[in-house]
Amino acid sequence: MLATPELQIARNLPAEGCDPAEAQRYTRWLATRHYENFNVVSRLLPRRLHQDFYNVYAYCRWSDDLGDEVADPARALALLDAWEEEFRTIFERDHGPAHPVLIALRETIRAKNIPSKPFTDLLRAFRQDQTVHRYPDWDSLIDYCVYSANPVGRLVLYLCGYRDEARQNLSDYTCTALQLANFWQDVSRDLEKGRIYVPVDALAEHGLTEADVLARRFDARYVALMKSLMERTRALFQAGLPLAQTVEPFLRVDLEMFSRGGLAILDAIEVSGYNTLQHRPALTKWAQMRLLAGALASRVFSPGVKLSAHEPASTPAEANPIVRPFSHSVAVRQFDIEGVATSYAECARIARESRSSFYLAFFGLRKEKRNALCALYAFMRLVDNVSDEPGDLDSKREGLARWRGMLDDAIAGRTSGSPILPALADTIARFEIPSRYFHDLILGSEMDLTVSSYATFDRLSEYCYRVAGTVGLTCLHVFGFRDPKAPDLAECLGLAFQLTNIIRDVRSDFEMGRVYLPQEDLERFGVTPAQFSGPLTPQLQELLEFESDRAWHFYREGASLVDRVDGDSRATLWALIRTYSSLLARMEECNFDVFSSRVSLSSAEKIQYLLTAGMSGWWKKDALAKRSSDRRRSGRAFLRRRAG
Repeated sequence: MLATPELQIARNLPAEGCDPAEAQRYTRWLATRHYENFNVVSRLLPRRLHQDFYNVYAYCRWSDDLGDEVADPARALALLDAWEEEFRTIFERDHGPAHPVLIALRETIRAKNIPSKPFTDLLRAFRQDQTVHRYPDWDSLIDYCVYSANPVGRLVLYLCGYRDEARQNLSDYTCTALQLANFWQDVSRDLEKGRIYVPVDALAEHGLTEADVLARRFDARYVALMKSLMERTRALFQAGLPLAQTVEPFLRVDLEMFSRGGLAILDAIEVSGYNTLQHRPALTKWAQMRLLAGALASRVFSPGVKLSAHEPASTPAEANPIVRPFSHSVAVRQFDIEGVATSYAECARIARESRSSFYLAFFGLRKEKRNALCALYAFMRLVDNVSDEPGDLDSKREGLARWRGMLDDAIAGRTSGSPILPALADTIARFEIPSRYFHDLILGSEMDLTVSSYATFDRLSEYCYRVAGTVGLTCLHVFGFRDPKAPDLAECLGLAFQLTNIIRDVRSDFEMGRVYLPQEDLERFGVTPAQFSGPLTPQLQELLEFESDRAWHFYREGASLVDRVDGDSRATLWALIRTYSSLLARMEECNFDVFSSRVSLSSAEKIQYLLTAGMSGWWKKDALAKRSSDRRRSGRAFLRRRAG
């Protein structure tokens, strides 16, 4: 037997060559007494599977401790080699293992007919930890996850009777995402062990070096790095979500908890300001309870679906660098056609009653795209209402959390939470819209709950991306595009639209306790927030003129998007740009007196823009409204220095 006095878990180990019953008592003790941040056996797991889970856990725990709890890397490698050599005797006819953990595991492997590969893959990862402490790129890190994380998910499936490749591939997405989420959460802890899992090329892409990480230098570069890594990780989580709907209910809750918990870790990192160099963001007990409640609710209200063992799927490594959302067939979404039609009708009602400039522009599209934009608008309107309507802070937070949960459910095919969800899920799948845009939008609404002012334009830009840039990006997928520059242009237009709204609504926002214009700009023009209650003053006019010039800058950058979307969508996009830029031009005409009355465009004017867009030769016209000549000032270089 391996002599392992270094390991605490060896203190209750039975004698070498003990009988299976005694070996299983030890694995049960280890699984129920050894500290973990999760329960090895869920209360929902059938009792007949408990011992098998204990046995597999004990193997994984011993393998991990042989690699991580032995201080000398050379000895750790020798122990891992000896451990694998004895493990392989499980599959020999005339010889069996002597170690109690492997004696117990042999019973499970034989009963469940589990191959050796998942077990030996884990050992490969633990060996790698002894010699590899840096990863040059995303591919090499994903390759490590293939051996360190994915085998665990596959073993769980084997234990529960699932052996098909399609489910295993979906499990790989989730396990890889969980491993990555833990890496981003544990940067500070891994540094103490001399390990950096953030890829070297990702550091370089954001102007960082290994020395910066070792020195724990936290700045805007590190924030951008974390955002990029978390975006990729969220995509992997979303790709794996459908798995939970293809298994029996007892396993579904655990799988839901893994995915929801991993996504919650990413949210915790974001809420903490991304500073995982200095501390480790963690989930509160209350957050864990909410995750469990959501997972249990999904079990109660969702019947689950069947997934063919021959369903095509790909591994995370093949889908690198960012996993695309699954299609209708792979995500096994089986919507009732009549129910989806009813849902689209409800979305159209919400959009119509809002009297938004967007709704009139939708009529320039064919029915499929028009319905999709109504579904997007309805979701965004209902989420926005949570933060804008009366209510206490906790209830609003809970409301947004519910929408986040319903969004995840809808993507996975469970659409009972709201009448708009069948249409939203159909739209997301049909137009392959990345789910991260919707999560970012919800985060923007959460900012409205706690952030009432912005110190700089950079901070305001982050907010504008979440509440408006995401709108442009989701609409872009419905419009259709092939040019790789199109998403950047869509973000510019979203920012321009949002700045236009901010200028127009500066008084009403102030009355709601919000000041969106950057504090640095207020100080530059000698304006205090109290002045936003009106009336117009020379200082206010100069400030709003400055913000208007900034908005026009983004309009000019984004206007070329019209030529980069599919032909049948250009009229609608043109009309939207003309409508919003006309609104800004009208505010300029009245010298930015947005305090006496609300500046707006009539329905007749909006319809005129749409008709103009649809007439022959419309594309030859500039989408931007004409500005008053006295507003076309020189000094653009000065503006760019000030506006960024």
